[in-house]
Amino acid sequence: MNFNFRTPISAVVTAAALTAFTGAALAGECRVSEASMAKPGGFPDRALTMIVPYGPGGGSGQVAAAMAEAVTELTSVSINRDHKPGGSGTVGMTAYMAAPADGYTVLEHIDDASSAHALDSSKPNPAVDLIPLVISQVTFSQIYIRTNETRYTDWPSFVEWVRAQDGKATIANVSKEGSMERVIMKFITEASDMEIQQISFDKGAPRYGALLGGQVDALFEQPGDVRKFLDADNFKPILTVFNERPGAFSDVPTHKEMGMDFEPLLRFRGFYVHKDAPSDRVDWLKWAFQRGYCEDSYQAFNESKFMTVIDSYRDTDGAIEMINGAIAQYRDVYKQMGLDVK
Repeated sequence: MNFNFRTPISAVVTAAALTAFTGAALAGECRVSEASMAKPGGFPDRALTMIVPYGPGGGSGQVAAAMAEAVTELTSVSINRDHKPGGSGTVGMTAYMAAPADGYTVLEHIDDASSAHALDSSKPNPAVDLIPLVISQVTFSQIYIRTNETRYTDWPSFVEWVRAQDGKATIANVSKEGSMERVIMKFITEASDMEIQQISFDKGAPRYGALLGGQVDALFEQPGDVRKFLDADNFKPILTVFNERPGAFSDVPTHKEMGMDFEPLLRFRGFYVHKDAPSDRVDWLKWAFQRGYCEDSYQAFNESKFMTVIDSYRDTDGAIEMINGAIAQYRDVYKQMGLDVK
């Protein structure tokens, strides 16, 4: 399969797909014009620590490494990544909130932080308890099978096969009930009248290895995270969870085309600092991470991960608007699902 990932696909993003999810207008390209910014009081005079609540092999690990590289290229300040996977981000969030709020420790996190707060308001609100430095990735999800799979070859044949397995078919997914992935799979299985076991993996590498090795029948993931498996022709997508076909996957049907009438939830990843960090240090970190997004190395990374399909950049104000919109949407979804929203 030939993935034309250089196709300019932002035009296919519908107002419903973004406005309903983010509550925010597109932020456009990086708007940080200042090429440099003086360090406030010498900060930072040592390496920063970046807590990453997921393993190094998945999407969060990849974006954390790319942004750390870009910020270091820009500022010459080293960033040590500290991976703390577990609980679909809750272990890392707990560790981060316990760290000193001095600006030397930053957090990478995804929309799981927003959905966790939406379900339980006692959990940290990433738009209030944290200050978003930048949202640097926004993307959609797909369902993948092995390219050499013979039991089914596309979405209709996969659904037919799953229905015949009496609940024994399996798909690799994340572990947290109520996460974006789990919510979408609930929508998909209900709309397709099929039952499938979701096998939980918090770390990306074992999740991908499960499909590659045949331990599961399918995989729920985002395209950039499995790019190397697509390039190697190990995996192929059979369903895109987005309102229109992205140009890079023009031969893959969308959930809408397959008769599923739900608004897609999107994955977003960004970087944060504690709300109590000194304001002058926060301003410098905002500049460093927003300008880091503009670095050639980071732009090339996002391009290689299909992260130009949807405009991925949000500054602090845009990120807050996006997070607030996501929290409101997840709360509505959870109430419709009958979950106990606290």
